[in-house]
Amino acid sequence: MSSTDRQLLSGDSAIALAALHGGVALGTGYPGTPSTEILEYFSHIGGKAQWSPNEKVALEVGIGVAYGGARALVTMKHVGLNVAADPFFSAAHTGVVGALVVVSADDPGMASSQNEQDNRRYAVAAGVPMVEPSDSQEAYDMTLAAIEISERWKIPVLFRVTTRVCHTQSPVQPRAAALPMPVPHFEHDLRGRNLIPANARPAHRRLRQKLAEMAEWSETTPLNHVIPGGKKLGIITSGVCFMHAREAAPDASFLKLGFTHPLPLKKIAEFVRSVERCVVIEENDPYLADAIRAAGLKIESKPEMFRFGELSVDRVRRILAHDHSPEPTRPPGKPPELCDGCSHHVVFQALHNLDCIVAGDIGCYALGVLPPYSAMDCCVCMGSSIGIGLGLRHVLPPAEAKRVVSVIGDSTFVHSGMTGLAEMIYNPPPTGHVVVILDNSTTAMTGHQEHPGTGRKLDHAPTNKVVYEDLGRALGIEKVHVLPLGKDCAEFQKLLQDSLASEKLVLIVARRPCVLAAKNIREYDKCATCATAQEVLEK
Repeated sequence: MSSTDRQLLSGDSAIALAALHGGVALGTGYPGTPSTEILEYFSHIGGKAQWSPNEKVALEVGIGVAYGGARALVTMKHVGLNVAADPFFSAAHTGVVGALVVVSADDPGMASSQNEQDNRRYAVAAGVPMVEPSDSQEAYDMTLAAIEISERWKIPVLFRVTTRVCHTQSPVQPRAAALPMPVPHFEHDLRGRNLIPANARPAHRRLRQKLAEMAEWSETTPLNHVIPGGKKLGIITSGVCFMHAREAAPDASFLKLGFTHPLPLKKIAEFVRSVERCVVIEENDPYLADAIRAAGLKIESKPEMFRFGELSVDRVRRILAHDHSPEPTRPPGKPPELCDGCSHHVVFQALHNLDCIVAGDIGCYALGVLPPYSAMDCCVCMGSSIGIGLGLRHVLPPAEAKRVVSVIGDSTFVHSGMTGLAEMIYNPPPTGHVVVILDNSTTAMTGHQEHPGTGRKLDHAPTNKVVYEDLGRALGIEKVHVLPLGKDCAEFQKLLQDSLASEKLVLIVARRPCVLAAKNIREYDKCATCATAQEVLEK
């Protein structure tokens, strides 16, 4: 297939293809549904991509790429931007040289997430431009546009997509010619990139000047355009909601917004005045509606009941008809459960048997909260299990404190659990603490991606490896145990019981490859061994 042939692609794949055609030098990120496939496909079609330990590090690497005059694509799901927020806000002030496109894949309806936050608010808070595609063709086109916007104003661009855009396939016609490739080169800019107060104050003024210029540009860019229709009803919308609204009200006039921060308020005002009734259709927060009303324009927005979950054609029709009656109840689906043969069964059976107070974490092992084990008392955010467990240990009566265990997966531990171990060493509770790392040699929940603890890169090629037990010993943890898990929980339960009774700081690495990934892992390791042997022979 030629690189310019029309293709059927998901939104994620379309972003990756545009990144390749747009000369992105490096794609970085942390796997998280619905963004994971972007870097996987980018690597598959010949781009250079890598998984980072977490989103903050991924963005920092991307900032370095952009400081060097090259183009970077950084991908994450919506909650990942919380982790990356610190460098994200500061990079808006320092600016960049090469393009820096930050993909935030939001998850309305929480198909695979712990919250339903709307990351459009981040564009306003950080002061960066934002684009939102509606389908795969726009995902391709707007990725290239985001690269051009970033380099024109020397600023990071927030590329906001949602689950429906990421995973829905539609035709994509690639460009015949790629963007001109920049030549990476570093220029010193001590005042621009060192955000001490004396430098940060003028940097903030420069940022606001850029936003003012972009606000004017947003009035004329084809990314924001009117689709003429009837005058009785006008709809202002963006993203996948345009598709739903277009089908729900084909005779309406539309103002379709693709560049959604800064907003084209003059264009919006002109559109509102051109129709008898104007309704804003958007998922999650009333981001557009709030901004338009703040400008003094009379529009309608959805009622609170439609703030939750994804919109659909039927839900848009209900909004337009002022139908606020209760929505039909969805039939209950089959509850998720741990896979048959999963090593987590052994761990959660022991935690249940010992009536532990369990601070849990993000990963497929979070299913331990469900019957038959019901053995996880909290699951807040990536890496939180250790800190929360320590907090419980510090305040509970000794009899309860001695039952507290922190449970965290291997990828999650590398993501943001290592600082929890540092906290445990620095501020040890009187009763000690027990941390269990569930090491299944992969990032299982998002589709078996690699991470720094597997010893394999994004493309499964061998690389250096973080060894958790060595890290624990180096930090000074008193007791470190490595236990290969079997089918019987007795051995693990005995180790856990003894560890709780010891009132010491204990790290248990419970190790067994994910049952779904084990075959592939053996093949990767075999290939790595063969490659190493070949290197020895060549020497």
